[in-house]
Amino acid sequence: MEYNMLQEYDKYVQEDFDVWRILYNRQLATLPGKATNDYLEGIKQVNFVADKIPDFSEVNTLLGKHTGWKIHVVPGLIPSKEFFELMRDGNFCATTWLRKMSQLDYLEEPDMFHDVFGHVPLLTNQPLCNFLSDLSKIALKHIDNDLAIELIGRLYWFTVEFGLIQEKEGLRIYGAGILSSSGETDYSLFSDVPERVPYDVATILNTPYVKDKYQVKYFIIDSFEQLYGSVAEIDKLVDIAVKENKVLVY
Repeated sequence: MEYNMLQEYDKYVQEDFDVWRILYNRQLATLPGKATNDYLEGIKQVNFVADKIPDFSEVNTLLGKHTGWKIHVVPGLIPSKEFFELMRDGNFCATTWLRKMSQLDYLEEPDMFHDVFGHVPLLTNQPLCNFLSDLSKIALKHIDNDLAIELIGRLYWFTVEFGLIQEKEGLRIYGAGILSSSGETDYSLFSDVPERVPYDVATILNTPYVKDKYQVKYFIIDSFEQLYGSVAEIDKLVDIAVKENKVLVY
């Protein structure tokens, strides 16, 4: 099945604009000094503002000048094969619907604010885009193997969704699941509850994740180049896990 939808910008109603503005202003008030510098610069590069829901066609033109990536509209969660095929080719899947005012603080399924506000500014970062593309190639190599897809899901979850990065100014956030969450922003950086450990592929492959509560462990990269540079190790360890049909790949 092909997913080639349009944003239909003229169908947004006032509540949609209000929700975007409230969430945008709330996060932008707290993210400076907490989000990675590349994300904060990325917001400027894709021209996100509080009073306008991003127009995907405009954003794609701006992204094209930096990495060539673009937003690809999907109805929601799509099958793994289609998701990874799109991402392999520089298409980041995003929905166009926004949560209701009554859902500002909790939503079970990712909406456009998570997909676009959380992810898109960092699609101006070439090493991260390269990581996403190559991770997708590994997933597609094993697309019919449930274990491999689970392991790739863990890598994606603990990096792109909930990753932290050590910058010279201090520990910062780059994971979209944190960047789009007012509650988890401070929790991920300052709470005494979760572990914060160095990025390690084998450890992540052995760490299941949960979706219905804040994380109990965060992995810290030193740079986006380090993340992209780990692709060969990911490929090797996933191959071993598939061959041996078990998760432990140390």
